[in-house]
Amino acid sequence: MVSERSLEVLRVIVQDYVASREPVGSKSIVERHSFGVSAATIRNDMALLEEEELIVAPHTSSGRVPTDKGYRVFVDQLADLRPLTSAQRQAIETFLGQSVDLDDVLARTVRLLSQLTHQVALVQYPSLSRSKVRHVELVPLAPRRLMTVFITDTGRVEQRLVDLPADLGDDLLGSLRTRLNASLGGLGLADAAATLSTMSEQFEPGHRAIVDRVILSLVEQVAENRQDRLVMAGAANLVRTEEDFSGSIYPVLEAIEEQVTLLRLFGEVDVVRSSGDHHGVAVSIGRENAEFGLGETSVLTSGYGASGAGIARLGVLGPTRMDYSNNMAAVRAVARYLTRLLGED
Repeated sequence: MVSERSLEVLRVIVQDYVASREPVGSKSIVERHSFGVSAATIRNDMALLEEEELIVAPHTSSGRVPTDKGYRVFVDQLADLRPLTSAQRQAIETFLGQSVDLDDVLARTVRLLSQLTHQVALVQYPSLSRSKVRHVELVPLAPRRLMTVFITDTGRVEQRLVDLPADLGDDLLGSLRTRLNASLGGLGLADAAATLSTMSEQFEPGHRAIVDRVILSLVEQVAENRQDRLVMAGAANLVRTEEDFSGSIYPVLEAIEEQVTLLRLFGEVDVVRSSGDHHGVAVSIGRENAEFGLGETSVLTSGYGASGAGIARLGVLGPTRMDYSNNMAAVRAVARYLTRLLGED
């Protein structure tokens, strides 16, 4: 049974090891922290922690480092989320507040989160399968060239150029624009795809070649919006912490390049770690990520919402030796601000 003091010893071991990357010994704990007991007593506490597999001695060092299990106890029981400074909060509001659309705000989000945490930052697009069509615009560029603009209620704007088999007259353009918006406005993406598949039947046979080409472009845009996607920034931060990985860092870099893998991992963290979700942040540590090829990393995620969509996730990924308290606070703060920002649109 681990005592309260032993848990406090675990706390300082995690904090000191994260700060220094050096194994932590009983002498340094006594010198740096006010436990009011001897080094021998601290060594006894450390022995108990080692028996519980919460810390381990690397090589022949007299110091100890946290295990994955030790980090788990720290996150679940001991981590205190330090509030962001006023300067950090202002940076979030200013930087994200300058965004012009959903793509821009998510790109800015990962850049900002990476800078705040010095980790790889990830953000999932809102659950676009639940999005609805807000508007379709057709912009003529030439007699046989058109731009289709597809806009969802989550703020996603998708543009495509379409080359037409014949000249597009103003009458057909106006009719097509009107019918598309009347038929698609407010529909979910699945229903929109089904509606588009039969729309050309509403037009004269002589116009169907043009209409079919426009509808094909819109069908592809609907399909694009229904796919789950992630935006990522800060992969270089992993290289800077290469010493935290026992072998080559390249398998980790390869794993984070796989969108499908990361989306599955986000889903697992959301479900499996929901019972350990503290302060609105779910954490998956070390071996808990092994099946994704990320057994030496930790993943911190939080949910954010957007009007017309379900909950999506954002978070950071880095070595297990990371500043959990600071990173959890940053992930939570950015997720909350992103939710407010998208809710205003």
